[in-house]
Amino acid sequence: MINQESSDQLSRRAWLGKVSVPALALGGAAMISARMPQEIPKQDIYNIRDYGAKGDGESLDTVAIQAAIDACNAAGGGTVFIPTGVFLSGTLQLKSNVTFHLSAGGKLLGSPKRAHYTAGKGVPAGNGNIVFLYAVNAERLSIEGKGTIDGNGLAFYNGKGDNTGPGQKGIDGNFDRPHLLIFYQCTELRLHDAFLQASAYHCIRLLQCKQVYIDGVRIYNRVNKNNDGFHFSSCQYVHITNCDVQCQDDACALFGSNKFVTITNCSFSTRWSIFRFGGGESQNIAVSNCLIYDTYGCPIKISAGRASIENFSFSNIIMKNVTGPIGIGFSGTSGNIQGGSNQVAGKPFIRNISFNGIRASVVAAPVPHPDIHFELNFKEGERNSCITLNAMDDHYLENISFTDVHVTYAGGGTLAQAGKHDVPKIAAEYFGVWDTAPGGPPAYGLYARNVKGLTLQNVRFEFEHNDSRPAIVFDNVQDAAINGLSLQGSTTAPSLLRIVNSKDLLFTATRVLSPCKVLLSLEGKSNEAITIDGGEFRKAITKVVYSGGANEKSLKLRT
Repeated sequence: MINQESSDQLSRRAWLGKVSVPALALGGAAMISARMPQEIPKQDIYNIRDYGAKGDGESLDTVAIQAAIDACNAAGGGTVFIPTGVFLSGTLQLKSNVTFHLSAGGKLLGSPKRAHYTAGKGVPAGNGNIVFLYAVNAERLSIEGKGTIDGNGLAFYNGKGDNTGPGQKGIDGNFDRPHLLIFYQCTELRLHDAFLQASAYHCIRLLQCKQVYIDGVRIYNRVNKNNDGFHFSSCQYVHITNCDVQCQDDACALFGSNKFVTITNCSFSTRWSIFRFGGGESQNIAVSNCLIYDTYGCPIKISAGRASIENFSFSNIIMKNVTGPIGIGFSGTSGNIQGGSNQVAGKPFIRNISFNGIRASVVAAPVPHPDIHFELNFKEGERNSCITLNAMDDHYLENISFTDVHVTYAGGGTLAQAGKHDVPKIAAEYFGVWDTAPGGPPAYGLYARNVKGLTLQNVRFEFEHNDSRPAIVFDNVQDAAINGLSLQGSTTAPSLLRIVNSKDLLFTATRVLSPCKVLLSLEGKSNEAITIDGGEFRKAITKVVYSGGANEKSLKLRT
């Protein structure tokens, strides 16, 4: 048995007393960051000042920084060190086995001159004309540290984005401005802790990358139009955590065929959308524990034509001051989409999407961000928005569920909005569906068309000011289970629920929270097997009205 009091082993304090101060100082200098293994020798650190970088914010340091990157890569890898200072640069190419370390006082500043930028060599056309930092076919590449990469994007502002009209690319758009970071076909890419700001275009574009790990990154991107945060295209095994994103355009766009993606413990704010999907074969994506605030343009948005989308989970999400808040549009055809969908073989589908633990407050219309210096006009369809599930023709959204969802809407919806029955058959931006005057949807809480397998469990919709629209409109909804639904009603609305040509619906434990004129408006000849089994309906003056050929045989009501 070992007697610890008599052991010859040194305690930590005793060991420190025997080690000289110079030795400790030497060991500390070798550790650039907590993530760097202690065994990395000093010669594997490539300080850009040793290659001629000035860091005075005026001298162009592109050649010196690139020389350090090239030397590091040629030696088999190491750390390119950005020390304290402001290092002005044009286009830089990052390479395999390079850790690009930004010291806390170090800033890489994009040149304000177009002549200092080039397109990324090997980056496919259509991903911006020029770029600040990029990598192509790189492996084990990292950007880390507490420093800053600043795109100097205000220098490229001319009031134009890359669109001249809704959904159209135009020759008058402003394409000739650098993205901050582009990575194409990179594997084992890591971004840690850095502050990325003021890109002239998108902040980070990741194209066909695999094994991507992004942790603790802060993005502030609000100096130009089309200022995205993260923009992914056909990536796999992507993991984003502990990030803070404030931008002007899509905060986390996932276009093409993205698979096996997790996003957790992040906060987001933008003028447009947060999680935006544009088709392709997007599958197996989980978003959890995220805060969304001051976001106008629908936080969770899917606009797809011919696509194969399945297995999405959105859980434990708080949304404060948003529009939308959720919009899914599905045409099933090759055209009529937004967001650059890849074409897929076989029957198109959108299925198995769940929303769990959602708390949201929805504003009546977009509100300008005070730190965005240009005007942000809003569309008529953004007024009085609601959750939109919008498929069309012979295509359906399948197995969509909402569990433990509580949304408070601003209210203010009108009878004219409630009277909208001819919903456009377009899978476009959520507001594009509702742009027809009077702008806005016919429901204040949820509009669903062409949905099979819809589940609502413990869902509550309320409004702050009176709203003259139904809380829910179902149009050709099949196989739905609704339990524990709580809805605020209005005596100025035609009904609390509107059901059109739907079948196999079961409502249990429904609650009417405030007086309403009519509980249910049943419309159309094709309604079948609709059951409302128990609940609290005392505040509904009239239980059911029938129109458009609907009859009592299609409904079983037990109060």
